Amino acid sequence: MACYISSNDNRYYAAIEPAYGTVAAVTAADRFPAVRLRAAQQSDIPRRADKTGTRTWQGTAGRLRRRTDFGLETYLVSREQPGQAPGYGPLIEAALGGTPRTAAPVQVQSASGATVATSAAHGLSEGMAVTFGGEIRMVMATPNADTVVLAAPFTTQPGAGSMLGATVSYAPAKQLPSVSLYDCWSPAGSVQRLLRGAAVDRMEIRVNGDYHEIGFEGLAADLLDSASFESGQGGLTQFPAEPMISELNYAPVPGHLGQAWVGLGPSRFHTVTAAKITVANNLEARRREFGMLDPLCLVMGERTVEVEFELYSRDDASFNELYQAARQRSPVSCLMQLGEVEGELCGVYVKSFVPEVPEFIDDENRLRWRFRSSRAQGTVEDEIYVAFG
Repeated sequence: MACYISSNDNRYYAAIEPAYGTVAAVTAADRFPAVRLRAAQQSDIPRRADKTGTRTWQGTAGRLRRRTDFGLETYLVSREQPGQAPGYGPLIEAALGGTPRTAAPVQVQSASGATVATSAAHGLSEGMAVTFGGEIRMVMATPNADTVVLAAPFTTQPGAGSMLGATVSYAPAKQLPSVSLYDCWSPAGSVQRLLRGAAVDRMEIRVNGDYHEIGFEGLAADLLDSASFESGQGGLTQFPAEPMISELNYAPVPGHLGQAWVGLGPSRFHTVTAAKITVANNLEARRREFGMLDPLCLVMGERTVEVEFELYSRDDASFNELYQAARQRSPVSCLMQLGEVEGELCGVYVKSFVPEVPEFIDDENRLRWRFRSSRAQGTVEDEIYVAFG
């Protein structure tokens, strides 16, 4: 018997639930790496206003409603195959709503700037992605079945006969799925936990730290555990056993690797020092109605997508154009490429946002611009797209 439980002996699994709060089974393939998981459950204790003749609180009888919140931090990590979804893909799907869309490799017939013609039907649509030469680009438009217009050109133009790599992409949707999130520990006698009905209220993608980071926060229907489990919870008759443990082969992607394309063009900015893209769903759970102890469903609010970044200023035309767009409140686009090797790439595309006028930070030898949170806009479920290649 170990003296303490090591916090390093921790494993995470995630899967989309068939219905809200109904626990989804997981396999060894659903395991993913993460830095930490915070799961907290608190009872809603009503305040007693009756006069008891004492200052001592005498408690509350009966079962109480409980609120369950969670937060999870992870890294952008390498994957075994290019175009493979990351293990935490269900959480990204829960944050955006759209089911994953896969793109198969396709051969290039010709390319000019951001326009690429393919030798056969590409099967792509807006917000999907392609890779080439260690770069990932999002599809901005598809004029026809064998032509795509990318959100930014490749640094090295793909020639005739070259192949665009496979990707998997996520898009916004009106409804959001929920996730079963397993929190497993060694040794086997440790308390195992399971979040059912986990809904992502907020997702943050952070660029240029030690590693590229992705954070999820939200609320869950309940926090189950192996020590106090009762039959019937989450549609289960017994607490689920952890899948057979297998090794995870991955590496976190350093935060300085990638590209930033911002502006009307857009233009590539080489001086970005930090960036953060946030998705907030403004969720509520249906949990306050009479006779109800556990949440029955989710209520989605208006989606908020915000872009925030800092960069060192230069006297290039692209910097002047970006500043002018902020002053005139003109929409611009943003494409962030995280990583530089296929199998480690992530693309985040915000096709239209109005940048806030930058704050000048002059406490260093070089002038820095800080663009505060600038809200994205769109037409119908199209403010942001996330892809992996």
